[in-house]
Amino acid sequence: MAIQWYPGHMASARKKAAETMTAIDVVIEVVDARLPEASTNPLVRELRLHRQRPCLKVLNKADLADPQVTQAWIGYYNRQDGVLAVALSCRKAGDVARLPGLCQALAPHRSESTKPLRMMIMGIPNVGKSTLMNAMLKRKLAKVGDEPAVTRSQQTSQLDIRHSITDTPGLLWPRIEYPSDGLMLAASNAIGRNAMIEEEVAIFLAGLLLVRYPALLASRYGLAADAMAGADAVGMMDEIARRRGLRRRGGDLDREKAAKVLLQDYRDGMLGRISLETPATRSALLAAAGVNEENA
Repeated sequence: MAIQWYPGHMASARKKAAETMTAIDVVIEVVDARLPEASTNPLVRELRLHRQRPCLKVLNKADLADPQVTQAWIGYYNRQDGVLAVALSCRKAGDVARLPGLCQALAPHRSESTKPLRMMIMGIPNVGKSTLMNAMLKRKLAKVGDEPAVTRSQQTSQLDIRHSITDTPGLLWPRIEYPSDGLMLAASNAIGRNAMIEEEVAIFLAGLLLVRYPALLASRYGLAADAMAGADAVGMMDEIARRRGLRRRGGDLDREKAAKVLLQDYRDGMLGRISLETPATRSALLAAAGVNEENA
């Protein structure tokens, strides 16, 4: 199943973001550190390049991601023109406190009270934009929640006399090009539930984890080596259901409930630190699709 989700308010939010882009200096693009490219909106890149705005790429939820993979992504983004990448958790005040200074370095001409630095936070739904803004402001201004598309309108606030910041609604793009990106976004709770089948998303996630993080799966669900040997994604869902005692009326294993368990454990970081993609897997995906990586 190819996952697509583009609620009506996103088209108007994109238009408003394009208008606001003319009056800001730095784009703070927030992505999910576990799937940085899958959670990068190509429309954000298009808008900021059109206005020649530099980008602070914030890999949020870095505390949930594989640290070695995250460092590879930092290097990947820092090789791009006009981009500075940083990995953090927006729930850690010390991490967040660094951001205005990093933005200042990208726009040194905006350094006085008469020319305050104007920053705009952009990114996909449920990636932590509003949480980041609240942390930067040190007060709860932007509405946050565990479901995607909580923020529906822009909000601009002053950090101090030298810095202003605008929060924007989460933006997806009209057509997700690669099915695996849609599945990674769905697994990470960036897609509305009405646009996906949780069991299919969980089977995709289980297959990926079996290849890259089998030990974390075994540890979380108490699986022996013989149970893991030769297991496939569907079989793993059945093992989770068996271990958690999840059965339907009649005694059959309840794979639907097992899917909810796996997805929630991944989202909450209960499996351990996991990255769903790496620069190498992204390069392989683009090569298989016949796409020049420099133009992606």
